[in-house]
Amino acid sequence: MSQDLFAPSSADRARALADALLSIDAVSLRPHDPFTWSSGLAAPIYCDNRQTLAHPSVRERIADGFAEAVREYDGTSLTVAGTATAGIPHAAWLADRIEAPMAYVRDSAKGHGQGRRIEGARPGPGDEVVVVEDLISTGRSALNAAAAVRETGANVSSVLAIFSYGLDAAATAFREAGVPCHVLTTFPVLLDVARRQHSLSADAEALLNDWQADPEAWSHEHGG
Repeated sequence: MSQDLFAPSSADRARALADALLSIDAVSLRPHDPFTWSSGLAAPIYCDNRQTLAHPSVRERIADGFAEAVREYDGTSLTVAGTATAGIPHAAWLADRIEAPMAYVRDSAKGHGQGRRIEGARPGPGDEVVVVEDLISTGRSALNAAAAVRETGANVSSVLAIFSYGLDAAATAFREAGVPCHVLTTFPVLLDVARRQHSLSADAEALLNDWQADPEAWSHEHGG
């Protein structure tokens, strides 16, 4: 279910980006020595796409992928809205690439000044907006940003993200919200690339697949 929703449009682009993310440690795999996420869950994978900021060639690959994703809206005036904070730089590069207005969406409205939640461009009724996020985990932050955009009367054409863990909870949340999502590369693609090009063992791959199937049960079994 989740893999269908988040399937990338270009297999070659997805594989090349997965290889790049692994090579720069933007995505790290430690199935035998799990990470502890901020939620307290133990997980065999950790994604920190902020690492892409330090690598111009990877940034360009991501911007190219996002620009390709929005070509289906050719002829439509789009506003690009990044999620604060991780989506902001990628939204800026995309907006520059397609010469579109840009905004960013705060987690909550600013507590002083004009009290805005959406900064920069101001979408309104009839406008089309793409929301840029770096990572889809549960989908909560991207969908909260999409909800804030919808409150202005604008339509969210899509959420764009660099990578998705492909969790069923996220797929369910996006379907219930009625928000399309386009990701450049996914968990299954990344595992295949890690096995073929980065020496991921069959045992480690099995542990990662077990985690994706039930993250909470996996965490409980591995000390989370």
